[in-house]
Amino acid sequence: MTEIETDTEMSEADLARHAMKMAKKKTAREKIMATKTDQKGLIIVNTGKGKGKSTAGFGMIFRHIAHGMPSAVVQFIKGAWETGERNLIEKHFSDLCQFYTLGEGFTWETQDRTRDIAMAQKAWEKAKELIRDERNSMVLLDEINIALRYDYIDIAEVVRFLVEEKPHMTHVVLTGRNAKEELIEIADLVTEMELLKHPFRSGIKAQVGVEY
Repeated sequence: MTEIETDTEMSEADLARHAMKMAKKKTAREKIMATKTDQKGLIIVNTGKGKGKSTAGFGMIFRHIAHGMPSAVVQFIKGAWETGERNLIEKHFSDLCQFYTLGEGFTWETQDRTRDIAMAQKAWEKAKELIRDERNSMVLLDEINIALRYDYIDIAEVVRFLVEEKPHMTHVVLTGRNAKEELIEIADLVTEMELLKHPFRSGIKAQVGVEY
């Protein structure tokens, strides 16, 4: 038997062992999935210092749109920005996704805490209205964590509402860094975006199609 033939036989044996291993994993996975029968509307939190929190939230909104499922977005901070997501949804998918931009920019831009609080409260009232409407399968509360961090909205009120009043099958996505522990505690899915590198630190400003 040549060396090449030996390598071939070993490779075939490895493939056979791999196939058996994967078959066992598949069987185990199917047993686990058989126990997962419940469905519910999820409370989803995207937080952390890394980029991608809002992007991930909008990814789920676009999935809803693709499936013809009504949804809604409330933006708490980015009112001064013209974003690609807002342009696309308002131009092409307004029948499936309601979009409300109720912020006026980041707090260091407005420099008016009283006005920031008033706008955040207005956005929260609209958010509650949209969440209560069971026609909306998902509601994205973009950058609400920033409003919560600065106490523009009462975290206890947000938690109470989500626990007691959110319809059973409605998904609510809350984005922004520094998510409150109380919110993380009640959430079904929490993802923390970790920052390893960012172009801003190298002198590159936010760019169309990447950041907004």
